[in-house]
Parts: sequence; structure tokens; C-alpha cells
Amino acid sequence: QVQLMESGGGLVQPGGSLTLSCAASGSILRVNYVGWYRQAPGKERELVASISSGGSTNYADSVKGRFTISRDNAKNTEYLQMNNLKPEDTAVYYCTMQVRSSTLQLYAYWGQGTQVTVSS
Repeated sequence: QVQLMESGGGLVQPGGSLTLSCAASGSILRVNYVGWYRQAPGKERELVASISSGGSTNYADSVKGRFTISRDNAKNTEYLQMNNLKPEDTAVYYCTMQVRSSTLQLYAYWGQGTQVTVSS
């Protein structure tokens, strides 16, 4: 079994910064795709940023130039550095990883979600 544990959310003023972390644990052979999604009240979950197994990054237009996604393959951990935060970034942020387990199964796992609130 694989579990993802998120950390780093909280309350921040507009213009501030936060870094989210997501660590995978369990019977992991390899982590392929990693990504961050968010869901604001009354809205659908949307992709924020992702990194493919080859290292290619993808960002939502609304966060380009402000957010940076990264990964540490040795630690099975991904990060989301968020700068110049805006009130419209307020949402629950979810990490996801596509994991090849030690039993060779390939499955997408999700973190429990962490609240990010941007408000003065």
C-alpha cells in the first residue's frame, strides 16, 4: 500500500509565499507522474502543475511565473513553491503521484488535501 502525506498549507497574506510538500511512503518501486491540483469552494478540481517522469513541467496559466513544482526522486517527494499568492489561489490543494509498486501495479494515489487561504 502507498500513502501520500501532504504538509505546508496555511493562511498567508496576499503577495506572500508558501511551500507545499507531498511525501510518498510504502512499497514503491518507482514514481512516474507527479502533480498538484486544487479545488476551491463551488468549483471543480483543476490542475495546478505537474512533472512527467521525463521531467517535463506543465502549469496552469493562472499560476505561471508564480508557482514552481519540483520533485526529489530519492525521497519520493514533490513540492509546490507558491509565490506572490493571490486571494483567488485560495483552495484545498491535493497532490497526486502515479506509482509503480513493488508488485508492479501502476496506480494514481492522492494526498488528503491541505488548505491554502490567501487573505488579509
